[in-house]
This record gives sequence, C-alpha cells and structure tokens, in this order.
Amino acid sequence: MVRILKYAVIILTLLLIGFVGYGAKGYWDALSDAEDLRARADAVIAQGRGGDSLGTAHRAILLAVEDPDFSTHAGVDFSTPGAGLTTITQSAAKRLAFEEFHPGIGKIRQTGYALGLESRLSKEQILALWLETLEMGNGPDGWMVGFHSASSTIYGRPPAELTEAEFIRLVAVLIAPASYDLFRRDARLDERAARIRRLAAGACTPAGFSDVWLEGCRQ
Repeated sequence: MVRILKYAVIILTLLLIGFVGYGAKGYWDALSDAEDLRARADAVIAQGRGGDSLGTAHRAILLAVEDPDFSTHAGVDFSTPGAGLTTITQSAAKRLAFEEFHPGIGKIRQTGYALGLESRLSKEQILALWLETLEMGNGPDGWMVGFHSASSTIYGRPPAELTEAEFIRLVAVLIAPASYDLFRRDARLDERAARIRRLAAGACTPAGFSDVWLEGCRQ
C-alpha cells in the first residue's frame, strides 16, 4: 500500500510538472511572438478596426457580455459574474497560438500564452487582435472572420454606425457562431440578443461567474 501511494505521488508530481511546463511554454511562445503581434495589432488599429472604432457605448456592451473585467485583469478571471472560463485575452490566444485548438490540456498552453500577451501587449492591441480574428458564423459568401468584416458584410456599415439592436445581434452570435444565423431570421439568436439588451440596459445581472449564456437575463 505504501509503495502504491509512493508511486501515485510520483505520478501526480510528474503530471503537475508537465502541466506547469506546458503553461510556461505558452507564456514564452507569446513573448517570442510579441513583436510581430504588436505590429499586426497596430496595423489593425490604424485601419480603424480596433476597439475604439466601435464607439464608446457599443464597446461597453461588447465587454459587458464577453469579458466584464477585461480592462483590469491580467489575462484570466475566476470571479467576475458572467466572465466564464475564457477571457478575451484567452480567446485571442486560442486563435493566435494554435493552428487547431483542442480543449482540455490545450487550455493550459492557451492560458500561458494569454498571460504572455498581457505582459507584452497593451489592452488595445489585444482587443484589436481579438476583434480581427473572431469567428462570426456563416454569411452570404461563406464563413465570416472578423467583427468589423461581419458588420460590413451583414449591414453594409462599420460597427460604430450600427444601431444598438444591430450591434447587439453581432455580439450575440459570438458565443456560438456555428449555431446562429446572422444572415437570416433566427429565433434563437433573437432570444440571445434580447438577453444582452436587458443586460446593457441594467435590467439584469449574470447569475454567477459561469453564466455566459445570461440565464440571469432571461425574460
């Protein structure tokens, strides 16, 4: 029995070392990529596709839904109501650091990469990269990538020129882009958008940290 426990401790220790090492690899990979990513982000911002280009009110709605504590956290958030397990920085890391992301152990490297991004890039640069790489679902010409691109494709206007209802519809699709249809009438997307409208109006709050579906804003 003692020998079994000893082996179990050794195995758990090795697993822990492996997990920490995989997270550290993500962190150092982000540092290695930082110069190129900064340049890429600055180009996106210069082209008017960064976070500020959304408009103050629209930006506030987006962050309230996707990452309420984005402006102050260091890449991860384990407590803010509605935050869920993936911050904007982690979401960006998933697309910047992986050719194909697999949940599970991939989350460890993703989180390390997010921490690295936060240590080398500004919040505005991270937000710009996230917006530019977002998957937005199917459009008239196929799969759409990029928040600003989707806005132009669906509405023919940049995000800052959208009505609040149009902007919220774009935000609503982010949680499950393959499940919603921005191009056609979609009752499920309408329901998601209605919850976001209530959140934006201050009429409700998320029902705890994991409430990314905004069950606390159900009518």
